Amino acid sequence: MRTTTLRTGAGMRGGKTPQLVTIQPRPTLTAVIVTNLVRITGRLLRWLTEHAAAAGVILVLLLCLVVFGWVSTLAALVGLGCALALWHRRRPDSFRWVVTSRWRAMAIYGRCWQPAMVTCGLATRLGDEEYLPRIRKVRSEVCVDRVLVDLLLGQAPEDFDARTSQLAHTFEAIRCRVVVERPGRIWLEFTHRDPLTETVTALDPEPVPDLTALPIGRTEDGRPWLLRLLGAHLLIAGATGSGKGSVLGSLLRAVGPAIRDGIVRVWAVDPKGGMELSPSAPLFDRFAYGDAAAMVALLEDAVAFMRERAERLRQQGARVHVPTETDPLLLVLVDEMAALTAYVGDRDLKKRADSALQLLLSQGRAAGVLVVAALQDPGKDVLPYRDLFPTRIGLRLLEDVQVDMVLGRSARQHGAECDQIPASLPGVGYVTLEGHREPVRVRAAFVADDDVAATVRDFAPSTTDDQTLRMVKG
Repeated sequence: MRTTTLRTGAGMRGGKTPQLVTIQPRPTLTAVIVTNLVRITGRLLRWLTEHAAAAGVILVLLLCLVVFGWVSTLAALVGLGCALALWHRRRPDSFRWVVTSRWRAMAIYGRCWQPAMVTCGLATRLGDEEYLPRIRKVRSEVCVDRVLVDLLLGQAPEDFDARTSQLAHTFEAIRCRVVVERPGRIWLEFTHRDPLTETVTALDPEPVPDLTALPIGRTEDGRPWLLRLLGAHLLIAGATGSGKGSVLGSLLRAVGPAIRDGIVRVWAVDPKGGMELSPSAPLFDRFAYGDAAAMVALLEDAVAFMRERAERLRQQGARVHVPTETDPLLLVLVDEMAALTAYVGDRDLKKRADSALQLLLSQGRAAGVLVVAALQDPGKDVLPYRDLFPTRIGLRLLEDVQVDMVLGRSARQHGAECDQIPASLPGVGYVTLEGHREPVRVRAAFVADDDVAATVRDFAPSTTDDQTLRMVKG
Protein backbone atom coordinates (compact mmCIF):
# COMPACT_ATOMS: atom_id res chain seq x y z
CA MET A 1 0.00 0.00 0.00
CA ARG A 2 1.47 3.40 -1.04
CA THR A 3 1.28 6.44 1.16
CA THR A 4 1.01 9.85 -0.50
CA THR A 5 2.53 12.82 1.38
CA LEU A 6 1.05 16.23 0.59
CA ARG A 7 3.31 19.26 0.68
CA THR A 8 2.22 22.31 2.57
CA GLY A 9 0.72 24.88 0.21
CA ALA A 10 0.11 22.35 -2.57
CA GLY A 11 -2.49 23.55 -5.01
CA MET A 12 -2.30 27.18 -3.77
CA ARG A 13 -2.11 29.79 -6.53
CA GLY A 14 0.14 32.81 -6.41
CA GLY A 15 3.68 33.47 -5.16
CA LYS A 16 4.96 32.59 -1.72
CA THR A 17 5.59 35.50 0.65
CA PRO A 18 9.27 35.78 1.50
CA GLN A 19 9.95 35.17 5.20
CA LEU A 20 11.66 37.94 7.18
CA VAL A 21 14.26 36.51 9.51
CA THR A 22 15.02 38.76 12.53
CA ILE A 23 18.35 38.34 14.19
CA GLN A 24 18.30 39.34 17.88
CA PRO A 25 21.21 41.61 18.75
CA ARG A 26 23.51 40.32 21.45
CA PRO A 27 24.57 43.20 23.74
CA THR A 28 28.10 43.30 24.87
CA LEU A 29 29.13 42.99 28.52
CA THR A 30 30.15 46.65 28.55
CA ALA A 31 26.71 47.77 27.32
CA VAL A 32 24.97 45.68 29.99
CA ILE A 33 27.14 47.13 32.77
CA VAL A 34 26.69 50.73 31.59
CA THR A 35 22.91 50.35 31.21
CA ASN A 36 22.47 48.93 34.73
CA LEU A 37 24.77 51.54 36.26
CA VAL A 38 22.66 54.29 34.68
CA ARG A 39 19.47 52.72 36.03
CA ILE A 40 20.86 52.28 39.54
CA THR A 41 22.23 55.83 39.55
CA GLY A 42 18.86 57.23 38.44
CA ARG A 43 16.97 55.32 41.12
CA LEU A 44 19.46 56.41 43.78
CA LEU A 45 19.17 60.06 42.77
CA ARG A 46 15.38 59.86 42.78
CA TRP A 47 15.40 58.24 46.25
CA LEU A 48 17.75 60.92 47.58
CA THR A 49 15.54 63.71 46.28
CA GLU A 50 12.39 62.09 47.74
CA HIS A 51 14.01 61.35 51.13
CA ALA A 52 16.13 64.39 51.85
CA ALA A 53 16.22 63.74 55.59
CA ALA A 54 17.48 60.17 55.21
CA ALA A 55 19.99 61.29 52.60
CA GLY A 56 21.31 63.94 54.97
CA VAL A 57 21.76 61.38 57.76
CA ILE A 58 23.65 59.02 55.46
CA LEU A 59 25.87 61.84 54.21
CA VAL A 60 26.71 62.98 57.75
CA LEU A 61 27.47 59.39 58.77
CA LEU A 62 29.84 58.91 55.84
CA LEU A 63 31.63 62.19 56.59
CA CYS A 64 32.05 61.17 60.25
CA LEU A 65 33.53 57.83 59.17
CA VAL A 66 35.99 59.55 56.88
CA VAL A 67 36.97 62.36 59.27
CA PHE A 68 36.81 60.74 62.73
CA GLY A 69 37.02 57.02 62.04
CA TRP A 70 34.66 54.20 62.92
CA VAL A 71 35.42 54.10 66.66
CA SER A 72 34.50 57.74 67.27
CA THR A 73 31.50 57.44 64.99
CA LEU A 74 30.24 54.37 66.86
CA ALA A 75 30.69 56.14 70.20
CA ALA A 76 28.74 59.13 68.90
CA LEU A 77 25.90 56.85 67.71
CA VAL A 78 25.71 55.15 71.11
CA GLY A 79 25.59 58.54 72.85
CA LEU A 80 22.87 59.70 70.47
CA GLY A 81 20.83 56.57 71.19
CA CYS A 82 21.13 57.11 74.95
CA ALA A 83 20.07 60.75 74.55
CA LEU A 84 17.00 59.73 72.51
CA ALA A 85 16.06 57.10 75.09
CA LEU A 86 16.35 59.66 77.90
CA TRP A 87 14.31 62.15 75.88
CA HIS A 88 11.58 59.54 75.30
CA ARG A 89 11.47 58.72 79.00
CA ARG A 90 11.44 62.27 80.33
CA ARG A 91 9.43 64.07 77.63
CA PRO A 92 7.36 61.45 75.77
CA ASP A 93 4.93 63.95 74.25
CA SER A 94 7.62 66.12 72.63
CA PHE A 95 9.52 62.99 71.55
CA ARG A 96 6.45 61.69 69.72
CA TRP A 97 5.83 65.07 68.08
CA VAL A 98 9.42 65.55 66.90
CA VAL A 99 10.96 62.10 66.38
CA THR A 100 8.15 59.57 66.05
CA SER A 101 6.06 61.83 63.82
CA ARG A 102 8.92 62.41 61.38
CA TRP A 103 9.88 58.76 61.32
CA ARG A 104 6.32 57.52 60.66
CA ALA A 105 5.78 60.27 58.09
CA MET A 106 8.78 58.98 56.14
CA ALA A 107 8.72 55.23 56.76
CA ILE A 108 4.97 54.55 56.68
CA TYR A 109 2.88 57.29 55.12
CA GLY A 110 5.45 58.71 52.71
CA ARG A 111 6.47 55.28 51.41
CA CYS A 112 2.94 53.95 50.83
CA TRP A 113 1.09 57.17 50.03
CA GLN A 114 1.27 57.11 46.22
CA PRO A 115 0.12 53.48 45.75
CA ALA A 116 -2.54 53.93 48.46
CA MET A 117 -4.04 56.97 46.72
CA VAL A 118 -4.02 55.20 43.35
CA THR A 119 -5.57 51.92 44.52
CA CYS A 120 -8.20 53.75 46.61
CA GLY A 121 -9.20 55.90 43.65
CA LEU A 122 -8.16 59.17 45.32
CA ALA A 123 -5.49 60.10 42.73
CA THR A 124 -6.25 61.57 39.32
CA ARG A 125 -4.52 61.97 35.95
CA LEU A 126 -4.60 64.96 33.63
CA GLY A 127 -2.90 64.08 30.41
CA ASP A 128 0.36 62.33 31.27
CA GLU A 129 0.59 63.85 34.74
CA GLU A 130 -0.54 62.11 37.94
CA TYR A 131 -1.83 64.24 40.84
CA LEU A 132 -2.07 63.09 44.48
CA PRO A 133 -3.53 64.65 47.63
CA ARG A 134 -0.51 66.09 49.43
CA ILE A 135 0.56 65.30 52.98
CA ARG A 136 1.38 68.50 54.84
CA LYS A 137 2.43 66.98 58.18
CA VAL A 138 2.06 63.97 60.46
CA ARG A 139 1.41 64.12 64.20
CA SER A 140 1.88 60.88 66.17
CA GLU A 141 0.14 60.55 69.53
CA VAL A 142 -0.15 57.68 71.99
CA CYS A 143 -2.90 55.84 70.14
CA VAL A 144 -3.51 57.87 66.98
CA ASP A 145 -1.56 59.15 63.98
CA ARG A 146 -3.03 62.36 62.58
CA VAL A 147 -2.16 63.09 58.94
CA LEU A 148 -2.95 66.54 57.56
CA VAL A 149 -3.86 66.31 53.86
CA ASP A 150 -4.53 68.91 51.16
CA LEU A 151 -7.38 67.81 48.89
CA LEU A 152 -7.18 67.94 45.11
CA LEU A 153 -9.39 70.34 43.19
CA GLY A 154 -12.79 68.73 42.86
CA GLN A 155 -12.38 66.50 45.91
CA ALA A 156 -14.50 66.61 49.08
CA PRO A 157 -14.14 65.01 52.53
CA GLU A 158 -16.89 62.57 51.54
CA ASP A 159 -14.51 61.04 48.98
CA PHE A 160 -12.23 60.01 51.85
CA ASP A 161 -15.19 59.02 54.06
CA ALA A 162 -16.05 56.37 51.48
CA ARG A 163 -12.49 54.97 51.62
CA THR A 164 -11.81 54.92 55.37
CA SER A 165 -11.90 51.11 55.58
CA GLN A 166 -9.43 50.75 52.69
CA LEU A 167 -7.12 53.39 54.15
CA ALA A 168 -7.17 51.76 57.59
CA HIS A 169 -6.14 48.39 56.16
CA THR A 170 -3.53 49.99 53.89
CA PHE A 171 -1.73 51.68 56.78
CA GLU A 172 -2.37 48.79 59.23
CA ALA A 173 -4.62 50.80 61.54
CA ILE A 174 -7.64 49.69 63.54
CA ARG A 175 -9.79 52.39 61.98
CA CYS A 176 -9.54 55.64 60.05
CA ARG A 177 -11.58 58.80 60.63
CA VAL A 178 -11.87 61.97 58.56
CA VAL A 179 -11.91 65.34 60.35
CA VAL A 180 -12.33 68.56 58.38
CA GLU A 181 -9.89 71.29 59.40
CA ARG A 182 -10.99 73.87 56.84
CA PRO A 183 -12.21 73.88 53.20
CA GLY A 184 -9.72 71.95 51.09
CA ARG A 185 -7.84 70.42 54.06
CA ILE A 186 -8.62 67.42 56.26
CA TRP A 187 -7.06 65.33 59.01
CA LEU A 188 -6.91 61.58 58.57
CA GLU A 189 -6.86 60.04 62.05
CA PHE A 190 -5.44 56.49 62.05
CA THR A 191 -6.05 54.63 65.33
CA HIS A 192 -3.30 52.04 65.75
CA ARG A 193 -4.05 51.13 69.38
CA ASP A 194 -7.46 51.10 71.03
CA PRO A 195 -7.38 52.46 74.60
CA LEU A 196 -11.11 51.80 75.05
CA THR A 197 -10.78 48.03 75.43
CA GLU A 198 -9.79 48.53 79.06
CA THR A 199 -12.43 49.41 81.66
CA VAL A 200 -12.26 53.01 82.86
CA THR A 201 -12.53 53.15 86.62
CA ALA A 202 -14.82 55.70 88.28
CA LEU A 203 -13.30 59.17 88.09
CA ASP A 204 -12.87 61.49 91.04
CA PRO A 205 -14.86 64.72 90.61
CA GLU A 206 -13.23 68.11 90.70
CA PRO A 207 -13.71 70.04 93.99
CA VAL A 208 -15.34 72.83 91.99
CA PRO A 209 -16.89 71.23 88.88
CA ASP A 210 -16.63 73.01 85.56
CA LEU A 211 -20.11 72.54 84.13
CA THR A 212 -18.74 73.08 80.62
CA ALA A 213 -16.17 70.26 80.93
CA LEU A 214 -17.23 67.43 83.25
CA PRO A 215 -14.95 64.35 83.27
CA ILE A 216 -17.06 61.37 82.17
CA GLY A 217 -14.55 58.87 80.78
CA ARG A 218 -11.91 58.57 78.07
CA THR A 219 -11.82 59.34 74.34
CA GLU A 220 -10.34 57.16 71.61
CA ASP A 221 -7.08 59.11 71.48
CA GLY A 222 -6.47 58.46 75.19
CA ARG A 223 -7.53 61.91 76.43
CA PRO A 224 -10.18 62.58 79.09
CA TRP A 225 -13.74 62.72 77.84
CA LEU A 226 -15.07 66.09 79.00
CA LEU A 227 -18.81 66.58 78.63
CA ARG A 228 -20.47 69.98 78.42
CA LEU A 229 -23.57 70.22 80.59
CA LEU A 230 -24.14 73.97 80.88
CA GLY A 231 -26.35 75.20 78.05
CA ALA A 232 -26.81 71.79 76.41
CA HIS A 233 -29.49 69.11 76.63
CA LEU A 234 -28.14 65.54 76.52
CA LEU A 235 -29.57 62.43 74.86
CA ILE A 236 -28.21 58.94 75.65
CA ALA A 237 -29.36 55.98 73.53
CA GLY A 238 -28.28 52.38 73.68
CA ALA A 239 -29.51 48.80 73.79
CA THR A 240 -29.92 46.86 77.02
CA GLY A 241 -26.52 46.40 78.66
CA SER A 242 -24.83 49.06 76.53
CA GLY A 243 -23.75 51.16 79.52
CA LYS A 244 -26.33 53.94 79.87
CA GLY A 245 -26.04 53.58 83.63
CA SER A 246 -22.30 54.25 83.40
CA VAL A 247 -22.93 57.54 81.58
CA LEU A 248 -25.62 58.67 84.02
CA GLY A 249 -23.60 57.55 87.03
CA SER A 250 -20.45 59.30 85.80
CA LEU A 251 -22.44 62.47 85.12
CA LEU A 252 -23.97 62.53 88.62
CA ARG A 253 -20.57 61.77 90.13
CA ALA A 254 -18.89 64.59 88.19
CA VAL A 255 -21.55 67.12 89.14
CA GLY A 256 -21.80 65.85 92.75
CA PRO A 257 -19.92 68.72 94.44
CA ALA A 258 -22.20 71.22 92.68
CA ILE A 259 -25.25 69.31 93.97
CA ARG A 260 -23.84 69.37 97.51
CA ASP A 261 -23.16 73.11 97.29
CA GLY A 262 -26.63 73.87 95.94
CA ILE A 263 -25.44 75.11 92.53
CA VAL A 264 -27.23 72.25 90.74
CA ARG A 265 -30.56 70.67 91.61
CA VAL A 266 -31.77 67.41 90.06
CA TRP A 267 -35.37 66.42 89.37
CA ALA A 268 -35.45 62.76 88.33
CA VAL A 269 -38.04 60.63 86.53
CA ASP A 270 -37.69 56.83 86.47
CA PRO A 271 -40.53 55.01 84.64
CA LYS A 272 -38.95 51.64 85.55
CA GLY A 273 -40.45 51.82 89.03
CA GLY A 274 -37.42 53.53 90.50
CA MET A 275 -35.11 50.53 90.11
CA GLU A 276 -32.47 52.36 88.08
CA LEU A 277 -32.22 55.68 89.94
CA SER A 278 -33.24 54.78 93.49
CA PRO A 279 -29.63 54.26 94.70
CA SER A 280 -28.96 57.90 93.77
CA ALA A 281 -32.25 59.24 95.16
CA PRO A 282 -30.66 61.26 98.04
CA LEU A 283 -28.94 63.40 95.38
CA PHE A 284 -32.29 64.47 93.91
CA ASP A 285 -34.41 67.42 94.91
CA ARG A 286 -37.49 65.67 93.46
CA PHE A 287 -37.94 62.08 92.35
CA ALA A 288 -40.98 60.57 90.58
CA TYR A 289 -41.25 56.91 89.58
CA GLY A 290 -43.80 54.26 88.78
CA ASP A 291 -46.91 56.45 88.54
CA ALA A 292 -47.18 58.01 85.06
CA ALA A 293 -49.35 60.87 86.33
CA ALA A 294 -46.76 61.83 88.97
CA MET A 295 -43.95 61.74 86.42
CA VAL A 296 -45.84 63.92 83.94
CA ALA A 297 -46.72 66.32 86.76
CA LEU A 298 -43.01 66.67 87.58
CA LEU A 299 -42.26 67.57 83.94
CA GLU A 300 -45.06 70.14 83.91
CA ASP A 301 -43.76 71.64 87.16
CA ALA A 302 -40.36 71.97 85.47
CA VAL A 303 -42.02 73.86 82.61
CA ALA A 304 -43.71 76.22 85.07
CA PHE A 305 -40.40 76.74 86.89
CA MET A 306 -38.69 77.46 83.56
CA ARG A 307 -41.26 80.05 82.54
CA GLU A 308 -41.10 81.81 85.91
CA ARG A 309 -37.30 82.00 85.75
CA ALA A 310 -37.34 83.16 82.11
CA GLU A 311 -39.67 86.02 83.03
CA ARG A 312 -37.45 86.98 85.96
CA LEU A 313 -34.35 86.95 83.74
CA ARG A 314 -36.18 89.08 81.17
CA GLN A 315 -37.00 91.68 83.81
CA GLN A 316 -33.35 91.71 84.92
CA GLY A 317 -32.14 92.15 81.34
CA ALA A 318 -30.20 88.85 81.38
CA ARG A 319 -30.18 86.62 78.31
CA VAL A 320 -28.55 83.52 79.84
CA HIS A 321 -28.91 82.02 83.31
CA VAL A 322 -25.75 81.75 85.45
CA PRO A 323 -25.99 79.04 88.16
CA THR A 324 -25.52 80.21 91.74
CA GLU A 325 -26.39 78.87 95.18
CA THR A 326 -29.42 81.16 95.35
CA ASP A 327 -30.48 80.47 91.76
CA PRO A 328 -29.22 76.97 90.87
CA LEU A 329 -29.19 75.09 87.58
CA LEU A 330 -32.14 72.68 87.29
CA LEU A 331 -31.28 69.31 85.76
CA VAL A 332 -34.29 67.22 84.67
CA LEU A 333 -33.15 63.60 84.46
CA VAL A 334 -35.44 61.23 82.51
CA ASP A 335 -34.57 57.55 82.35
CA GLU A 336 -36.23 55.58 79.51
CA MET A 337 -37.93 58.52 77.84
CA ALA A 338 -39.92 56.24 75.53
CA ALA A 339 -42.01 55.10 78.49
CA LEU A 340 -43.47 58.62 78.61
CA THR A 341 -43.52 59.62 74.95
CA ALA A 342 -44.49 56.36 73.24
CA TYR A 343 -45.56 53.61 75.63
CA VAL A 344 -48.01 55.41 77.94
CA GLY A 345 -51.48 53.95 77.48
CA ASP A 346 -53.34 57.11 78.50
CA ARG A 347 -53.38 59.35 75.41
CA ASP A 348 -53.92 62.48 77.50
CA LEU A 349 -50.86 61.75 79.67
CA LYS A 350 -48.80 60.95 76.60
CA LYS A 351 -49.79 64.25 74.98
CA ARG A 352 -49.00 66.19 78.17
CA ALA A 353 -45.58 64.51 78.52
CA ASP A 354 -44.75 65.17 74.89
CA SER A 355 -45.75 68.84 75.19
CA ALA A 356 -43.77 69.34 78.41
CA LEU A 357 -40.60 67.75 77.01
CA GLN A 358 -40.74 69.77 73.81
CA LEU A 359 -41.16 73.00 75.79
CA LEU A 360 -38.23 72.15 78.06
CA LEU A 361 -36.01 71.20 75.13
CA SER A 362 -36.86 74.23 73.01
CA GLN A 363 -36.82 76.91 75.74
CA GLY A 364 -34.94 75.57 78.74
CA ARG A 365 -31.29 76.10 77.77
CA ALA A 366 -31.18 79.85 78.26
CA ALA A 367 -33.26 79.61 81.45
CA GLY A 368 -30.93 77.07 83.05
CA VAL A 369 -33.38 74.14 82.90
CA LEU A 370 -31.61 71.25 81.16
CA VAL A 371 -32.86 67.80 80.15
CA VAL A 372 -30.78 64.62 80.29
CA ALA A 373 -32.76 61.78 78.71
CA ALA A 374 -31.92 58.10 78.18
CA LEU A 375 -33.72 55.56 76.02
CA GLN A 376 -33.36 52.05 74.60
CA ASP A 377 -35.59 52.13 71.53
CA PRO A 378 -34.62 54.96 69.13
CA GLY A 379 -37.69 54.57 66.93
CA LYS A 380 -39.14 57.33 64.80
CA ASP A 381 -42.07 57.75 67.19
CA VAL A 382 -39.64 58.15 70.12
CA LEU A 383 -37.36 60.79 68.62
CA PRO A 384 -39.55 63.42 66.96
CA TYR A 385 -37.40 66.13 68.60
CA ARG A 386 -33.92 64.59 68.35
CA ASP A 387 -32.45 67.78 66.91
CA LEU A 388 -33.39 69.66 70.09
CA PHE A 389 -30.60 67.76 71.89
CA PRO A 390 -27.31 69.56 71.10
CA THR A 391 -25.29 66.68 72.57
CA ARG A 392 -26.17 63.09 71.63
CA ILE A 393 -24.47 59.89 72.77
CA GLY A 394 -24.99 56.66 70.84
CA LEU A 395 -23.90 53.53 72.70
CA ARG A 396 -24.26 49.99 71.32
CA LEU A 397 -27.29 49.85 69.00
CA LEU A 398 -28.90 46.86 67.32
CA GLU A 399 -29.23 48.13 63.73
CA ASP A 400 -27.25 50.45 61.50
CA VAL A 401 -30.34 52.56 60.69
CA GLN A 402 -30.68 53.42 64.38
CA VAL A 403 -27.33 55.23 64.32
CA ASP A 404 -28.60 58.04 62.12
CA MET A 405 -31.87 58.11 64.09
CA VAL A 406 -29.95 58.94 67.26
CA LEU A 407 -26.87 60.86 66.15
CA GLY A 408 -28.17 62.55 63.04
CA ARG A 409 -28.06 62.19 59.30
CA SER A 410 -24.88 60.60 57.87
CA ALA A 411 -23.44 59.99 61.35
CA ARG A 412 -22.64 56.39 60.50
CA GLN A 413 -21.04 57.42 57.22
CA HIS A 414 -18.80 59.75 59.23
CA GLY A 415 -17.59 56.90 61.43
CA ALA A 416 -20.20 56.31 64.18
CA GLU A 417 -20.48 52.51 63.94
CA CYS A 418 -22.67 52.02 67.02
CA ASP A 419 -24.10 48.80 65.60
CA GLN A 420 -20.57 47.31 65.48
CA ILE A 421 -19.78 47.86 69.17
CA PRO A 422 -19.43 44.44 70.86
CA ALA A 423 -21.51 43.63 73.90
CA SER A 424 -18.26 43.06 75.81
CA LEU A 425 -17.53 46.82 75.79
CA PRO A 426 -20.31 48.49 77.82
CA GLY A 427 -19.96 52.24 78.00
CA VAL A 428 -18.30 52.54 74.59
CA GLY A 429 -20.10 54.81 72.16
CA TYR A 430 -19.96 57.84 69.91
CA VAL A 431 -20.72 61.47 70.78
CA THR A 432 -21.92 64.17 68.41
CA LEU A 433 -21.80 67.81 69.38
CA GLU A 434 -23.76 70.71 67.98
CA GLY A 435 -21.89 72.28 65.07
CA HIS A 436 -19.40 69.39 64.69
CA ARG A 437 -19.43 67.11 61.66
CA GLU A 438 -17.47 64.18 63.04
CA PRO A 439 -18.56 61.96 65.96
CA VAL A 440 -16.04 61.14 68.69
CA ARG A 441 -15.56 57.60 70.00
CA VAL A 442 -15.58 57.47 73.82
CA ARG A 443 -15.97 55.17 76.79
CA ALA A 444 -17.75 56.16 80.00
CA ALA A 445 -16.20 55.28 83.33
CA PHE A 446 -17.71 52.28 85.09
CA VAL A 447 -19.55 53.39 88.24
CA ALA A 448 -20.05 50.41 90.54
CA ASP A 449 -22.58 50.22 93.37
CA ASP A 450 -19.88 51.17 95.87
CA ASP A 451 -19.05 54.25 93.78
CA VAL A 452 -22.73 55.27 93.74
CA ALA A 453 -22.90 54.86 97.50
CA ALA A 454 -19.75 56.95 97.93
CA THR A 455 -21.19 59.67 95.68
CA VAL A 456 -24.37 59.79 97.75
CA ARG A 457 -22.44 59.81 101.01
CA ASP A 458 -20.11 62.62 99.92
CA PHE A 459 -22.42 64.88 97.92
CA ALA A 460 -26.04 64.41 98.95
CA PRO A 461 -27.52 67.77 100.04
CA SER A 462 -28.39 68.01 103.71
CA THR A 463 -32.12 67.33 104.19
CA THR A 464 -34.17 65.88 107.01
CA ASP A 465 -35.47 62.33 106.83
CA ASP A 466 -39.04 63.58 106.36
CA GLN A 467 -37.99 65.74 103.42
CA THR A 468 -36.11 62.87 101.79
CA LEU A 469 -39.05 60.50 102.19
CA ARG A 470 -41.44 63.06 100.74
CA MET A 471 -39.04 63.68 97.86
CA VAL A 472 -38.84 60.01 96.89
CA LYS A 473 -42.55 59.32 97.14
CA GLY A 474 -43.55 62.62 95.54
